[in-house]
Amino acid sequence: MDAKAIDQLLESQRQYFLSGATLPVEFRIAMLQRLRETVRRREPDISKALTADLGKSGYEGYMCEIGLVLSELGYLIRHTRRFAKRRHVPTPLAQFAASSYLSPSPYGNVLIMSPWNYPLLLTLDPLADAIAAGNTAIVKPSAYSPATSQVIDELLTECFPPEYVTVVTGGRAENAALLEKKYDLIFFTGSQSVGREVLRRAAEHLTPTVLELGGKSPCIVDCTANLRLAAKRIVFGKYLNCGQTCVAPDYILCEASIKDALVAELQTQIRLQYGDPPLSNPDYGHIVNEKHFDRLCGLLDQSKIVHGGEICRETLQIAPTVMDAVTWEDPVMQEEIFGPILPVLTVDSFEDIYPLLAVRPKPLALYLFSENRARIRAVMERCAYGGGCVNDTIIHLATSEMGFGGVGESGMGAYHGRAGFEAFSHRKSMVDKKTWMDLPMRYQPYNRGRYEKLLRLFLR
Repeated sequence: MDAKAIDQLLESQRQYFLSGATLPVEFRIAMLQRLRETVRRREPDISKALTADLGKSGYEGYMCEIGLVLSELGYLIRHTRRFAKRRHVPTPLAQFAASSYLSPSPYGNVLIMSPWNYPLLLTLDPLADAIAAGNTAIVKPSAYSPATSQVIDELLTECFPPEYVTVVTGGRAENAALLEKKYDLIFFTGSQSVGREVLRRAAEHLTPTVLELGGKSPCIVDCTANLRLAAKRIVFGKYLNCGQTCVAPDYILCEASIKDALVAELQTQIRLQYGDPPLSNPDYGHIVNEKHFDRLCGLLDQSKIVHGGEICRETLQIAPTVMDAVTWEDPVMQEEIFGPILPVLTVDSFEDIYPLLAVRPKPLALYLFSENRARIRAVMERCAYGGGCVNDTIIHLATSEMGFGGVGESGMGAYHGRAGFEAFSHRKSMVDKKTWMDLPMRYQPYNRGRYEKLLRLFLR
């Protein structure tokens, strides 16, 4: 789609929004219901596309994408009416007589740019939030997941007129063309490098932006942890979707005293969950493309691999891999891995984790396996990160009751449920002043002798 076509599309969406068609809450709920029914009807096509793009099985595709989309849609259908109501707040005595309230209103025309690793979930979840808040939307799915992007295009074209919600497909040229334009809000999920470019381009128009980025999310394991259960849950979170998950545990940071036992449990759990050999497991997916496959292969240090390491170029698969004796200077620790490679690093004392993490970019997630409640509280308070789990991994993003987002280098803003509605809404602060009386103390000429004590009483 060229720049002229994008201009026409934007203008049609602006006019549609200005008509007020998206504002009634009943309309928003009806559109969410329409989207939910279409996702349900197209589930076989979606599942097939996810398998084509990433090798996801039908079970995993539903558990991690289709089911979570339906859950978010159902939550918003139940709660949008409440979210959209005015919220009355106390009015200062100095403004008597009046009532004060916060009134949520949609931003207007929004751009949603989504990634390839969870192509359905990370496209339709923010879109659902945008619809609930009353916006129009241009959706730009990733070119790296072409089969799912095609189904998303068909699905949304079936659901909505283009002046309300539409899809723009393509690659870098289309991304660049879209970012030349002015929107009322941009929602981007992807890498930190592209996120910086999105933010730079948005700044040219002073466009508010929500960035959901990534980072090297640590998984801390202390000497009090239940190692068998910790390994089971770490293996699940790390190798789900072949490690191509923005909140996957990027590396393990454990106390040296339990490292060998933990590594042995990780090896056991990989065999139990993925079989031996794992590349023969029909439910184990593949790396999205050859470019990312080659990047990941470049991070494999054969001298440090203690489990896995097998690769198959024909199927773009890398077996679940554990690397031991890793240092902070190794190549695998210089970038977000985003693949099925798990480095293990150690500290001699638990207190050493704080200075180590403090000098590194703030991650999107942090995971802590421990039975020591004092340590758990200390990590929650002293470490900066987007969100996370105690004694589990990644499941914190699978709820509409909590916002999901990063901090610092891992992003800005949050979404899911109410947080998503608020991310796509501006809250107008309103004072409704009554006309049956008018306090005279604010007007000139000031009567200090008569009103100053009263003024100080009101504003103390």
